[in-house]
Amino acid sequence: MQSSHPYVNIAAYKFITFIDTEQKRPKFLAICKQLQLKGTILLTPEGINLFLAGLREQIDQFLAWLRADERFADLEVKESYSEKQPFTRMLVKLKAEIITMKHPLIKPELGRAPAVQAQTLKRWLDQGYDDNGRPVVMLDTRNAFEVDVGTFENTIDYRIEKFSEFPAVIAAHKDELADKTVVTFCTGGIRCEKAAIHMQDIGYDSVYQLEGGILKYFEECGGAHYDGDCFVFDYRTALNPQLQETATVQCYACRAVVTPRQQLSPQYVAGKSCPHCQPEAIAAPTEATGAY
Repeated sequence: MQSSHPYVNIAAYKFITFIDTEQKRPKFLAICKQLQLKGTILLTPEGINLFLAGLREQIDQFLAWLRADERFADLEVKESYSEKQPFTRMLVKLKAEIITMKHPLIKPELGRAPAVQAQTLKRWLDQGYDDNGRPVVMLDTRNAFEVDVGTFENTIDYRIEKFSEFPAVIAAHKDELADKTVVTFCTGGIRCEKAAIHMQDIGYDSVYQLEGGILKYFEECGGAHYDGDCFVFDYRTALNPQLQETATVQCYACRAVVTPRQQLSPQYVAGKSCPHCQPEAIAAPTEATGAY
């Protein structure tokens, strides 16, 4: 995909044993600063998660540097473009997990759940059933505020507030999904790496993860069977099915998502308040560091 916008935004992750995170952190920070990249990189014992933005040449130089480490030689990257730098700083963080689930026995590095490609999923949704004739249902593994920005049509949304709630919620609804093919999805696929494995572990017999998440689906299939936009964890806030920045914003005070319609409210003051919070409760924003 080509774009006239100068900034390339990349999102990538890989589950791989990565025990030298402390030694690697200053090297990651140095190369990103050298190349004038901004964003967030998470280094964890179970792998890496990153979302960065910079000019094309600098992004390509960073990826060449990263892929020179054989552990990340096959790292797959999702790209979008923006007119300006969507991040305000460069962070390299050490964490215990790429995405916190609190189930340490789930190790995507040792084997993934089955994945469905975007174009295959679209075909399934067009016809209403999978290749075995089973009804297909979409299961959103993201947090409730992300789902509110946009999701697949007729999706199952359990309104979780954080991903660590997912195991208990999905176990409680196992019986009602027993005769269906469940396709889990999230922004870029990372949460589903764990979600789909967990569902298999507790007895779901037909569960898939959407390969590459919503962003990959947008890239290959546009907005078919999808309502709204996709929340992203940077200062663009949301992308439409053409992977373009939208007018949706995030409140600096309470971090709630504010739609264009809500921005018409007198309670919305850019950078200060919105209809979701009290106007006097003004706090400094923090850089978004969620998981794709």
